[in-house]
Amino acid sequence: MDTLRAGPSGETIDTPRHRALASPVRVVILHLVRRSPAGLTTAEVAEATGRHPTTVREHLDQLTAAGLLLRERSGSGSPGRPAWRYRAGQPPEPAAGPYQELAGALVEHIALTEEDPWAAGMAVGRTWGRKLISDTGTGPTGGARVGDRLVAILERLGFAPRVVQRAAAEPAEVHLHSCPFLGLVDTSPDVVCGLHLGVIRGALGAAGAAGTDAELVPFGAATACVIRLAAAVHSPERVDDDPTDHPDEPQETQAGRP
Repeated sequence: MDTLRAGPSGETIDTPRHRALASPVRVVILHLVRRSPAGLTTAEVAEATGRHPTTVREHLDQLTAAGLLLRERSGSGSPGRPAWRYRAGQPPEPAAGPYQELAGALVEHIALTEEDPWAAGMAVGRTWGRKLISDTGTGPTGGARVGDRLVAILERLGFAPRVVQRAAAEPAEVHLHSCPFLGLVDTSPDVVCGLHLGVIRGALGAAGAAGTDAELVPFGAATACVIRLAAAVHSPERVDDDPTDHPDEPQETQAGRP
């Protein structure tokens, strides 16, 4: 008998969106706009981020071109031409392509040839996670918090991360509401979930948190996979969460293994 499985949606990474989210600054700006139901103007984003309005406008234009933001005149009633106001846009439609087919072929190869597909996926993921940190210029000396750097990378990859719990200002629990590799999980869960956990731990280690452990619970919430960081043991504080997103006692597996 088939059973319904909760978890993230299977959105495929869209190339323009991927490029738009390659900058951690644009990820921060996108989160700011998404948290504002009325939208934000360039001046408001510049004030919130401490960056020059011209630089902010360029970032907003790139996010708009990628379909992540919508732009409209604010209609404030003040004299002169109204300023542009930016609001959250609809996510792009999934678009299958050769990259997904290539990913499927590589995952299948690992699953069939490796004695321990989970460990192999973890190894690949760690290398990828370290590279992602390097590519975004957020190494150990970066100014952002380690956990927030991880969230920025997961956003860039298309996981639609949401911080639902913080401890000492660091993310302690993050929910992944989308999975660009969801179509591969049913056939090769060890490889795919191991790769994801490897990315997380590799990125954390390269960002200067080598001693920080991370756990991945596949389908650990009603609409998401769950990442728990070691900081969660320090007086966590709930933030902006959907009460339906937490089963009473989600089943956990050793080291996040499905």
